[in-house]
Amino acid sequence: MYSVMVEDGFSAAHNLRNYKGKCEKLHGHNYRVRLTVKGETLDKSGMLIDFTVLKNILENVLSKFDHGYLNDISPFDKINPTAENIAEQISKQIQFKIKKSKFKIKVSVWETEKNCATYYEAVVK
Repeated sequence: MYSVMVEDGFSAAHNLRNYKGKCEKLHGHNYRVRLTVKGETLDKSGMLIDFTVLKNILENVLSKFDHGYLNDISPFDKINPTAENIAEQISKQIQFKIKKSKFKIKVSVWETEKNCATYYEAVVK
């Protein structure tokens, strides 16, 4: 099994609904996102997926959120913009952009240096 990992980030504001505590108030984060793609076979050039391709895919997905108010951006206008939900939505958007089959995707989202949520996607087909 091989894996390739890229990182990027975005800045955004949000507040949590149905939550009692500081995070129910409007606040922001400098999110860090790590995308890991795993697979069993390499292409003819000896790569699982080109780092540049993967980085561009991640940058494209994150640009939708950068410097925005997440609660106004779909699907977070309907679901809570928790780190867990953000990781899942990033993963789902990346699935549509990756063209090779049989990848497993893992997306980790840090709200702070010490707080992280991870979403594991089975196999992208």
